[in-house]
Amino acid sequence: MDEQRQVGDFIEQHDLSAPPAFRLLDVVSELGEVAKDLNESTGYGTSPEAVDINEDELGDALFSLLALAESVDMDAGESLETALAKYESRLETQDNPSSGQ
Repeated sequence: MDEQRQVGDFIEQHDLSAPPAFRLLDVVSELGEVAKDLNESTGYGTSPEAVDINEDELGDALFSLLALAESVDMDAGESLETALAKYESRLETQDNPSSGQ
């Protein structure tokens, strides 16, 4: 995935290496910011059609997730392909992409 390589290069260029556990904390923190935007923009669910998520926050979450993949030497593109195949299979067998758990 080109985006993952960009993130990896950026991390290396700016000496921003971090252990996977810290990368995961960053992912969760950034997703929390996205959730905050969604909650606030919809009046905490009272106006679901009013969703307004800050592009910067979503970008931060994507950066963090790709940095996590990079830190564990996992190809995010391959992981996405695996997930899509899994969801496709579930839709074929149960009309729902959920694991049902």
